[in-house]
Amino acid sequence: MEFKDYYKILGVSKNADVKDIKTAYRKLARQYHPDLHPEEGGGDKFKEIAEAYEVLKDAGRRAKFDEILEYGDQSNQGFQPPPGSQQNNHAYQGDPRADAHFSDFFNSIFSGGFDQSHFNGNGQQHHAKGQDVETELAVSLQETLHQHIKTVHYQLPVSEGGKVRQIKKQLNIKIPQGVIDGERIRLKGQGKPGYGGGEPGDLYLHIHVNSHPLFDVKKQDLILTLPLTPWEAVLGTKVTVPTLDGKVTLTIAANTQSGTKLRVKGKGLKRKDKLGDLYVIINVIIPPLSNDKANQLWQELAKNSAFDPRVSWGEYL
Repeated sequence: MEFKDYYKILGVSKNADVKDIKTAYRKLARQYHPDLHPEEGGGDKFKEIAEAYEVLKDAGRRAKFDEILEYGDQSNQGFQPPPGSQQNNHAYQGDPRADAHFSDFFNSIFSGGFDQSHFNGNGQQHHAKGQDVETELAVSLQETLHQHIKTVHYQLPVSEGGKVRQIKKQLNIKIPQGVIDGERIRLKGQGKPGYGGGEPGDLYLHIHVNSHPLFDVKKQDLILTLPLTPWEAVLGTKVTVPTLDGKVTLTIAANTQSGTKLRVKGKGLKRKDKLGDLYVIINVIIPPLSNDKANQLWQELAKNSAFDPRVSWGEYL
């Protein structure tokens, strides 16, 4: 059986707190989630990351794993937990409590090993709530503006005749208006089945808001860079710009400088009780010299203009 170092899998130290562990998990989950990155092998890596998080986020499991690290044989080939840790190891083979979603290493320790929390001293099974399931759900910036329905696909283990198989589940989830990146949504009773007739666990959705090709996000506000030609900036113009829910026309005043910030009220993100704004940043773009006529016009402008943008430097030159 292959040994798994859950700290190394998440890239955290043995002294990492729960917050650091959760941050590392979310970062890696976004990187390897098979729905976001369906390349070959991504699913296996994601399962390994989820397994590591399942252990390290739970104080009891983490303590047991730390005991394995301290006393166990950590060789990759033929790993065996330390003496006394497998109080009921014979239960692992074909044990309906074993979770096929996780590795043999995980199950040997927490399903058929020394995790006997679901049984009393007489070997009778207690009623116990099933484990929670966590998955990531990607939404677009536009989708955060309104409440909407999204379909979530995930898998759950089901025990039948002493064997565990994975079943695919599909849920239509109501995503509230104003969700933010990193938000966690709980769906009660949609997790793994309970033990001994206990209630099922819950499903937790980690929201990931996809980046937009045009807009940057600053809290509830949006930032849009608007490129202008020199003549548009000097003479003034009207420009149609996009927003997340339509388009607006902006009036650009004459002699507008690069870096000028224009505010479009109420066209940002909706954050529950707050409505953000859209900020448009002017960026004057100098066109390339495409022909002799254009070159001549720029030279005439240089001769006829008395403007010196560095006049304030005079006393230092």
